[in-house]
Amino acid sequence: MIVRPTVEAYAETHSTGEPPSLAALAEETRERCEVPQMMVGPLEGRFLALLVRMLRARTVLEIGTFTGYSALCMAAELPPDGTLVTCEADPGHAGIARRHFAASPYADRIELRLGPALEQLGSLEGPWDLVFIDADKQGYGDYYDAVLPRLSETGLIAVDNVLQFGGVANPLDHKPDTVALRAFNEKVRDDSRVEQVMLTVREGITLIRRIQPR
Repeated sequence: MIVRPTVEAYAETHSTGEPPSLAALAEETRERCEVPQMMVGPLEGRFLALLVRMLRARTVLEIGTFTGYSALCMAAELPPDGTLVTCEADPGHAGIARRHFAASPYADRIELRLGPALEQLGSLEGPWDLVFIDADKQGYGDYYDAVLPRLSETGLIAVDNVLQFGGVANPLDHKPDTVALRAFNEKVRDDSRVEQVMLTVREGITLIRRIQPR
């Protein structure tokens, strides 16, 4: 983690806690998945939920479902007629997510699409009030290019893991995901169409919005 574990724990205990249903999903994820740390967890989940609430979002797109924790956090803050579309390439992860979606009060707000995200995006027009990107790191640039033109006027993109455990700031770290994220971060920084802020929440989250004419 890029934040000391004691500080991370302190932040969690001073943020709104997770409901029992999400705690059960988190426990199943830890028991059944090889990389449970891919789950956003309660602190980031609450952050995403508040983004949905503050944006008054009605349409949310998630690229990378994993077992559904983040989708359920965001769906809970949508209005009753709101929609969240989430894309997942792994059938095993999607199966866990589908079961927990169906058992939640928000099943009618969530559509899970199974398969490579770029293929799914071809049939999704938007506009999107919030896009959350948390999938294969080497695909981030392509996902960004695909969703940016489909944001609503006040839409926001939230991109997870942009600091890669701090590796992006280490010139000696040449792991493929680190190299990909470093290139993505520079791509966004140099894009004159947007403004952005990189936050040190968990592994780093960048918030991006399209600059609107004044």
